[in-house]
Order: sequence, then structure tokens, then C-alpha cells
Amino acid sequence: MPTSEVMLDFQRGERIGFDEAILSQGKTTEHLTEILAAAREKSARFLLTRLSQEAFDALPKTDRDELDYESFSRTAYFGKPKAETGPTRIAVLAAGTSDAHVTREIQRTLGWSGVPSTLFADVGVAGLWRLLNRLEAIREHSIAIVVAGMDAALPTVVGGLFGGVIIGVPTSTGYGVAAGGHTALHSMLSSCSPGVVTLNIDNGYGAACAAMRVLHTIERAK
Repeated sequence: MPTSEVMLDFQRGERIGFDEAILSQGKTTEHLTEILAAAREKSARFLLTRLSQEAFDALPKTDRDELDYESFSRTAYFGKPKAETGPTRIAVLAAGTSDAHVTREIQRTLGWSGVPSTLFADVGVAGLWRLLNRLEAIREHSIAIVVAGMDAALPTVVGGLFGGVIIGVPTSTGYGVAAGGHTALHSMLSSCSPGVVTLNIDNGYGAACAAMRVLHTIERAK
């Protein structure tokens, strides 16, 4: 019986096209140190998600020095990201700048796998002209990851204007009944725009992975 609580999946990239990421939330400093040591021994690279500033600061200096850490998105790169290649087929739309922590997690996840993306920030429906002014540029992409809190109307509006794949990410941004993101989640799940795929609240990492699965499927079909 293994004595370690950590069992890493070094073959995930070969099976599904992108490597395992380490969800840092809930892990102890000892867990994270053990994971990094195992990755180092295998010359493996890892994306770490939900790594708080406090958890990062608690790591030994030797580990911190090897991490490309960004506190805003709470992500870290252990090893070098893949070089970005190919056309930019993913648009990342943010309803407001208050959603930027999620869009940044999306872009960091895509960047780790070498997948380029374009950010369209602050295009929420409260000022619809901001979206309409950028619509032609958005339509140059195949996939739109649409991030919104509050009433989360943006994915529904985009769904009526954009013909590609739409992945909605509700955020916990808001106050009153919108606090926590459940109103945004229910709004996206109730969207009258057909085919809007909805992720869980604040799940930028999952949205990026969903988009990469779509791209991999397109490539295999070719």
C-alpha cells in the first residue's frame, strides 16, 4: 500500500491532450512540496491552480524560485509553458473588469498549453455598444469563452450574435442575491440561446480545458 497521499498522473497528456494540473486549494505545504519534488524527479512540468499568496509564501524558497507565480489568477507554472503556435481561435470575453481574475486564469491555463487567445474585456450588456463595437473581431475566432457575474446576460446575447462554440463561465462577482455567483449560474443554465455550454462558478481552468478539447477534436477531424 502506498504511504504517500499523492499519486500524480504523468500520462494524462498522452491520453487527453493536456497535462494534469495541480489544484492547490486544500493541500498542505507538505503536499505541494512532495508534488513538486516528484515533478522535479521526473523532469515533469505542472500547472498549479488556486494557489493562494499565503500558500505560495509558505513553500520553501527552493520551490518558490522554480515557480512562475501570479497571485491575481492564483496560478503558477512549474517548468516552461509550451510555445504558442497556430492561429488564435479562442476569444475570452469578460463582462466587466471585476471578472478579470477568472479571465486571467483562463488565459494562463491556455498559455501553459501553448494555445493563444484574445481577451475582450469590459464588454458587458450594461453598455451594449462595447460588445457591438468589437463583434467583428470576436467573430474571427472559433470559440468564445464568456465570463460574467451579476445577472450573467452576456453569454445569451453573444449566443445570438456569434456562431461558434460558446462556453459560459459564471463568476461570484456581485452583491445581494447575485453574491456567490448562483444567480449567474442559473441565468446561464436558463439561457434561451441554444447551445451555450455552462461551467461551474469561477471555473476558468475548466473553461480553458473545455475549449482545448474542442480544438483537439477539430484537429483530429482534419
